[in-house]
Amino acid sequence: MSKRLRPKDSELIAQYRNGSEAAFEVLVDKYKSRVFTTIYMIVKDQGLAEDLLQDVFVKVIQTLNSDRYNEEGKFQPWLMRIAHNLAVDYFRKMKRYPFIMMEDGSNLFNTLKFADSNVEDQQVKDETHALVRDLIDELPESQKQVLIMRHYMDLSFQEIADQTGVSINTALGRMRYALINMRKKLKQINVAYDKIFYPK
Repeated sequence: MSKRLRPKDSELIAQYRNGSEAAFEVLVDKYKSRVFTTIYMIVKDQGLAEDLLQDVFVKVIQTLNSDRYNEEGKFQPWLMRIAHNLAVDYFRKMKRYPFIMMEDGSNLFNTLKFADSNVEDQQVKDETHALVRDLIDELPESQKQVLIMRHYMDLSFQEIADQTGVSINTALGRMRYALINMRKKLKQINVAYDKIFYPK
């Protein structure tokens, strides 16, 4: 190990990959407080934050062990990004039926023709919302983040701006582009839907 009191993250990662569990423990001790605080600021629940903290480091281990880690020299921002994304995704999984307002004031789900064919049909409703979650996952990360924080976490644009470190105008712009992209994707789906169920 290096003679320095605090070896670099890259050195600790290399040591862990060479079989040193102790090296990973040093990384955990170094960052767990910062990761916990980041998660707690989003979920506002200590027990949940502790669970997600464990999930973050499990994901880090899985990535390092699969040789998919390529953030050399950028371990801390990569780690914090994982923490933030897991906390935000938690809300998306928990809140199954958010009301997502489009630019024209309509409900996103009403733009899916098969969503209102039978409102009482729980399976149709579940499938529709699952489809929307898939579409959200396809958005650029910055747009996905704002959309989930707004519609799944019920945060104001000022709160989103504060948590993501951007201006309120940038947060509003990302939401606008997210909704535009969602509408484009939904239009393509409805065209495909028409061809399947209403062939000419």
